[in-house]
Amino acid sequence: MKPEGLKVFLSYAKRDDKLAQALRAELEMGGFEVWDPAAKLSPGDNWGLELGKGLRDADGGLALAGRSCLRARYKREIDYALGEPRFKGRVIPVVVRAVKELPWILETLHVLRIDADPDRGSRRVLEALKRIQTAASDRARIAKTTFSRTQA
Repeated sequence: MKPEGLKVFLSYAKRDDKLAQALRAELEMGGFEVWDPAAKLSPGDNWGLELGKGLRDADGGLALAGRSCLRARYKREIDYALGEPRFKGRVIPVVVRAVKELPWILETLHVLRIDADPDRGSRRVLEALKRIQTAASDRARIAKTTFSRTQA
């Protein structure tokens, strides 16, 4: 039985749309469910509310960082994910364009830099998410086993 894919929230600037769509397609082919604002939001939607629902329903997140990652909307998404206990170890900052400086909080995480080679970088992102997925499956299996033993 194939494990259910992680639900991944994709945060990026409009400028990085082409790269984000390619990354989303690769992640979906890899078995991940991707919440992408370009695919999920429509004109007339309450964007703040829908973004909040997308973050709430996600198991982890990717923040595609370029110069625009310092804008307020992206910072709110990143701040939420980093402050949410269930996202601990499940937020991957991905540098897609050269930046002079990342927000300090992102520098505390392992940052994937794919600006030099986006194709290879997409594979590295997929591998990182698969490691997160495996770790989450292992934790769930251990918790289930522990629970079963305490009930016996």
